[in-house]
Amino acid sequence: MHEKEVLDILSRHVPPNAVDYSFQLWTQTAFKLKLSKKRESKVGDFTYRRNSSIQRITLNHDLNPYLFLITYIHEVAHLRVFLHNSHRSEPHGKEWKNVFQHLMAPMLTESVFPAKILHRLIAHMANPKASSFADRELTLALREFDAFSSQLIMVSELPEGSIFKLQGRYFKKGKLKRTRVLCSEVKSKRQYLVPAESTVTEVQLSLL
Repeated sequence: MHEKEVLDILSRHVPPNAVDYSFQLWTQTAFKLKLSKKRESKVGDFTYRRNSSIQRITLNHDLNPYLFLITYIHEVAHLRVFLHNSHRSEPHGKEWKNVFQHLMAPMLTESVFPAKILHRLIAHMANPKASSFADRELTLALREFDAFSSQLIMVSELPEGSIFKLQGRYFKKGKLKRTRVLCSEVKSKRQYLVPAESTVTEVQLSLL
């Protein structure tokens, strides 16, 4: 992948003061950087390709700049742990956390993140989780900077019993189970654990 391609993607998707640093991470350990359409189940991933000299990181194209940067560095940390230890390390174990914390440290400044996100992010990075969405307060702060945040509705905001559409299917909201909500698919009656901060459409609010 050419430097110009990577720099173009980063220039369009991360905060301006994070472009040079993000590009530096790529030059230190080159990888294929790919943009993906919106995925409800994840916002980014690192893919190991057998018999390939270059690995791939994929990020959703519609992330706001701050979530894009966090996710980008999250996946670069996975890449570096893999190159150092291959499959011998836990995906989000101690080694990954240490690398993620080290790579994020230079970005934890108000020149990169708005204060509203920064103080939540600093707290999160003390013991980073597998997904930033597992941290409710950080998720809410990041969502405020989504392009259409005023139009977004999260499962956590709906009354129990409400009907909503997610990934082309309709669900009925049930009980909260820590960071996920037990929901029933309307058509099949099967139950699924849906992340509480998932954004949904076509909501029919319960009056109960």
